[in-house]
Amino acid sequence: MPGRRLAKSAATAAAILTLGVAAACGGGDGDDQGTAPATPPTATGTAESPAATPTNTAFRSDIKEVTARDLPHSWREGCPVSPGDLRMIEMTYWGFDDRPHTGGRLVVNESAAEDLVSVFEKLYEMRYPIARMEPVDKYEGSDFDSIEANNTSAFNCRQATGSSSWSQHAYGLAVDINPCENPYVSADGSIAHPDCVKYGNRDLDEPGMIHAGDDVVDAFAEIGWGWGGTWTGAKDYQHFSSNDS
Repeated sequence: MPGRRLAKSAATAAAILTLGVAAACGGGDGDDQGTAPATPPTATGTAESPAATPTNTAFRSDIKEVTARDLPHSWREGCPVSPGDLRMIEMTYWGFDDRPHTGGRLVVNESAAEDLVSVFEKLYEMRYPIARMEPVDKYEGSDFDSIEANNTSAFNCRQATGSSSWSQHAYGLAVDINPCENPYVSADGSIAHPDCVKYGNRDLDEPGMIHAGDDVVDAFAEIGWGWGGTWTGAKDYQHFSSNDS
């Protein structure tokens, strides 16, 4: 270099070269920030998917009071029960994705709430799959739309199908489970929901289907509830109630 003596020892030059290389590799802050996007967090999407719930989640339930405000479409003046007679069960349930799901909600009669918790705990333990579990108010009180969504539900202030009498659902004393896999089949064999027609063949043995004498039927029988699959004429394979109607 100009103005400097050119005769330096090889050892000194090597030392300087080593220091220069170390400074270039260790300057680090800018390089670290530049490489960070190459290793994004691996948990992206976890919070959005119920399937991410650990498979060892224990069954949980909570029974809560409801008001008319909670039931804007399923209850009205003149119904055979008041909101004070009803309870909201919030609970875990086993899904078709073979994972536990939180946030299941079922509106039922207060008198049946504890018994139904015991039934759904058994279904959970046997890993019986449920597609979804929401009050029919999510579907503006439409039983048809709730079935189209394959929704498991209970209370809905409505008349029994083909009758002028109150359904047991109007008392919160009936539950419909996986209504697509377990359709209502009219006496003439027709099914109102096209996507569910294949399940009219009860010889099928697919997830979510309910058959005579199986563990689901037995769980409800233990609390004294009957199954619509035993009816003569029309069959209601989704339906369990305190008096079979």
